[in-house]
Amino acid sequence: MSAFRFLLPLAAGIAPLAATPASAQMVCGDRDSIVEQLETRYGETRRSLGLQRGRGVVETWANDETGTWSIVVTTPQGMTCLMAAGDAFQAETLTKASDTPA
Repeated sequence: MSAFRFLLPLAAGIAPLAATPASAQMVCGDRDSIVEQLETRYGETRRSLGLQRGRGVVETWANDETGTWSIVVTTPQGMTCLMAAGDAFQAETLTKASDTPA
């Protein structure tokens, strides 16, 4: 599966940013619409979230059965963008940075 498997399905229902060629590969829109696609079309659930200082909320979504994953960022202005997506997701819990994944 392509790392940008969301682009065509999401672009059909969500207005993409197209200000520059670089942003043409990013899909942005209403958070509820993007989350609905992640949950219903790909079976992904939110696995983590964090604040990116001054830039918004970063979330990781994934599906353990299919291995798909997505990273979305919601800006302080409320715009949500799919930043990356891929396959072979593995959840790991490390106790310190020097731990080696199993």
